[in-house]
Amino acid sequence: MRLRCAVLDDFQGVATESADWSVIEDRVEVVALREHLDGEDALAAALADYDIVVTLRERVPFPGSLIARLPRLRLLVASGMRNSVIDYAAAEAHGVTVCGTASASTPPVELTWALLLGLARGIVEESGALRSGGPWQSTVGADLHGRRLGLLGLGKIGGRVAQVGLAFGMRVAAWSQNLTGERAAEVGAELAASKEDLLATSDFVSVHLALGDRTRSLVGAAELALMKPTAYLVNTSRAAIVDQDALLAALHEGRIAGAGVDVFDVEPLPADHPMRTAPRLLATPHLGYVSRANYETYYGQAVEDIQAYLAGAPVRRLP
Repeated sequence: MRLRCAVLDDFQGVATESADWSVIEDRVEVVALREHLDGEDALAAALADYDIVVTLRERVPFPGSLIARLPRLRLLVASGMRNSVIDYAAAEAHGVTVCGTASASTPPVELTWALLLGLARGIVEESGALRSGGPWQSTVGADLHGRRLGLLGLGKIGGRVAQVGLAFGMRVAAWSQNLTGERAAEVGAELAASKEDLLATSDFVSVHLALGDRTRSLVGAAELALMKPTAYLVNTSRAAIVDQDALLAALHEGRIAGAGVDVFDVEPLPADHPMRTAPRLLATPHLGYVSRANYETYYGQAVEDIQAYLAGAPVRRLP
């Protein structure tokens, strides 16, 4: 009998088109699931008959309690090489191999700038008005040239965001707990004196940090209060780095000019979630990693991971 493989959250219906799955079809039946499975009970019921699961990013948690309810599961493939919602110890205890894939930094960089530019120039409002016969010009764009771009985090993604900012003629500053002046200088940025200084002096703030104990709720009500009323916040990293309730309050009260958000505390976002109707918010449904090239990498390497597992020599093991 062939093994069964479930590919989760194939929202666009492109998972099986993004890689050559035919190389394993003689040994594995692949089923792409387009609807999101919400909650442990739903996951346990839907995945009970699968030996392999391919999961996308960190949307679906795999705690020990779920892994224990999936006795057939033998291989879990996660896109990317970092996943904070998989219980690796439980997986090992239950004989489940966990593997990852490569992940490109270019797509989230590009989406960061799509959100920042969309906010700065009122693209959504102006386009909507034009198409609906509304007023001709109703917003006044915020300039980028000569303005200060503040980056929370200057890793691979943050560094590339910095370089684009410099190309726009912006002054770029960065801060993180371990950032050095030498690293900042490598990408043409200056090291901010502190997180508070960065927030208080920047016209645009963009988050590019990994989520961990030190970064969870790093930007809360006190930090948002430091920002200029004309400043914008962009978060394409992880929702929990920015306190969601504090951000909603700042947007409703007009304490910042606006925010561009691609990540949320619950995904997919419930229909009645307050983020869906917040003012001054340009929001996208976690599109940072969603690009043709990235999907080809994710699913192509997922196939490679499955092949290697079948050959008895798993590659790209996590953690």
